[in-house]
Amino acid sequence: MIVRSKEHLLPHLRNQLLRSVLSEFLMGREEREKLRRYYENSHPILQRSREKGLPNHRLTHGFARYITTMAGGYLLGKPVAYQAPGQENALSPLLQAYAGMDAPSLDAELARIASIYGRAVEILYADENARPRAAAVSPENAFVVYDAGISLKPLMGVRFSEERNVENVLQGYRIEVYTEDHVEVYFCPQLLSASYGTPRVTPHYFGGVPMIEYWNGEDEQGDFASVLTLIDAYDRLESDRVNDKEQFVDALLVITGARLETDERGRTPAEQLRQDKLLYLPDQEAGASYLARSMPESDVEVLRSAIKSDIHKFSLVPDLTDEHFAGNASGVAMKFKLLGLDHLVRIKERWFREALRERLRRFAHFLNVQGAKPLDAENVQLIFSRSLPVNDLEISQTVMNYRGFVPDEMLLTQVPFVQDAALAAAQVRQNEERKEKTQNE
Repeated sequence: MIVRSKEHLLPHLRNQLLRSVLSEFLMGREEREKLRRYYENSHPILQRSREKGLPNHRLTHGFARYITTMAGGYLLGKPVAYQAPGQENALSPLLQAYAGMDAPSLDAELARIASIYGRAVEILYADENARPRAAAVSPENAFVVYDAGISLKPLMGVRFSEERNVENVLQGYRIEVYTEDHVEVYFCPQLLSASYGTPRVTPHYFGGVPMIEYWNGEDEQGDFASVLTLIDAYDRLESDRVNDKEQFVDALLVITGARLETDERGRTPAEQLRQDKLLYLPDQEAGASYLARSMPESDVEVLRSAIKSDIHKFSLVPDLTDEHFAGNASGVAMKFKLLGLDHLVRIKERWFREALRERLRRFAHFLNVQGAKPLDAENVQLIFSRSLPVNDLEISQTVMNYRGFVPDEMLLTQVPFVQDAALAAAQVRQNEERKEKTQNE
């Protein structure tokens, strides 16, 4: 997190402030690029070299992508739902705006980016038809600066990009600064410049900084950042395993008590062995054996399994391909196996919810400026639904066992395919009344 005092926003300090926050942000560039490379399966093992003649298999394993996919899918496998009791008319324009920009897809993309980098960045803007929109941008070149006070209120957002000509030659940089009421655009030859010149200023109508950060947690750490060394160890182990196997196949043949010569067809001893697959020894005292290291495959497999287990344990994302994972299909057993992931995602949800709430405030303000009915964003309910396999038989048995002791509306909320529990309960009562009336006739 980059923090500055609100007094630093004064116009005469703008150049100094920009250079300062950009310099601080760029200090973490290598770490951000490293996280992206792991997600793209471009690991350090790919740069490993060995002596000429030795096998050099370099295997990478997509643990980072797997962890991100599972954590993000569990968080937003189902779109976030919005409810505002008593404010339905005011909420409708906002839901229409969300539908127009495909908010569920955007949310899923933001969750994916936050899982990789530890934070995601979203920019709010008005399209050519003056409709509010939001877009995810790379956290490698965008960030928010926060007030150094207790509230940590966003002071401004900064995004930079390269400016290239038609021949793809770098001409300079474009720097966008998002404040509470306008956007400043600078063009400069250097990213860290003594003076950024006079900006082009454009007002916006979001009632606050239109750049929002979605944190993955309090420490802004990605979901696989803590297991990078374990992923490296797994890559090395599996690569060396294949290398050793190839070296074992190409082991040296040691012949004692005999000497092989070129045969009448002019073939060397090596060619004879490869073509004939036979070796003739002159007497019983002669012998032949391969010179190779012993391969304790069982030990290697134990180590491989231990590293893989640690990756899943410390990332809190279970290995769903494990044959023992779904051995017990009971709901309680499944919940215990997903307990770590559930705790992880609850933390992610709290921070994601806070960012979504900020988006709500900004959109509500923009729509209110356009004439829409005011919406109290603080009283809008954000409903997250977990994406989990369900045991329909177990759920149906539970519902039937509780019927008569628990209201039908409450029971029907436990049935996955029921969208409106009150409506479903009313339909059940109507069916029962109709059936009872038919029987009485």
